[in-house]
Amino acid sequence: MADYDSPVKPLDYFSSLVQEEKEIPLFEAALSIAQDDDPAIDLNQSQLEMDKLAVRLKRRLPEDIAQIPKLRLLNNFFYQELGFGGNLNDYYNPENSYLHKVLASRRGIPISLAVIYMELASQIGLSVKGISFPGHFLMKLTVSSGDIILDPVNGNSLSREELEERLEPYFAQGRSPHEPSLASYLTDASSRTILVRMLRNLKALFTEHPHWQQFLNVQQRLVILLPDEMTERRDRGVAYANLDCPKAALNDIEAYLAECPQASDAVLLRQQVAHLREASRRLN
Repeated sequence: MADYDSPVKPLDYFSSLVQEEKEIPLFEAALSIAQDDDPAIDLNQSQLEMDKLAVRLKRRLPEDIAQIPKLRLLNNFFYQELGFGGNLNDYYNPENSYLHKVLASRRGIPISLAVIYMELASQIGLSVKGISFPGHFLMKLTVSSGDIILDPVNGNSLSREELEERLEPYFAQGRSPHEPSLASYLTDASSRTILVRMLRNLKALFTEHPHWQQFLNVQQRLVILLPDEMTERRDRGVAYANLDCPKAALNDIEAYLAECPQASDAVLLRQQVAHLREASRRLN
């Protein structure tokens, strides 16, 4: 278990967790996102709570239990006994993305529920993977007979027909024969992909109801996760500009323009750069 009590700054801690693609501890990294909302939260306590839940479940598992019966026991424990489910009455609350809050309330959105479910599954020997499906995060367990696709909100398995139906709204003119197959939407999501999706959910919320400090907190993590995606640098620069930090804003926006000089927003950003330079001079 990580030592959350050390004086490491939240962003430094997050950066240390996500350095290597294949070794990102998803639950720990996702849990740490909540430090942006409350730097004083006890991350150790949430990890201990997960470990205790896993111990409770392990005690009920017969030796040599097969994967599908084990999955059924996990589903019953997670959704029926513990009462996890979607926060349908307050779906767009940022707290639905903070894992310690979801653990406490038993309510979240598909991706946060999935991260907790997958951590619990891992601790009992089930390799449940995330699927970054359009509009609604899903999960997958591969067994000898094929893939079982699960809805993290209720644990229901989804048929091919149900999955196809869920895709339809994302094709305004209908699916053409040249569109990617359903299977292409059901590939395993990496830990990095899952963290990016969690953060972009928060980014969308803080964009719709602008809260620039929270937006900046999210952008700092996205830049760490996606150092080569200049649009994330640009958006961090925009946040800095709105927080009256012209030097930091200049650094990010000029880096974006240097890499993307013909971008559709380049003209507007160059105008903003002139204002930011003037604001920086006034600070000196």
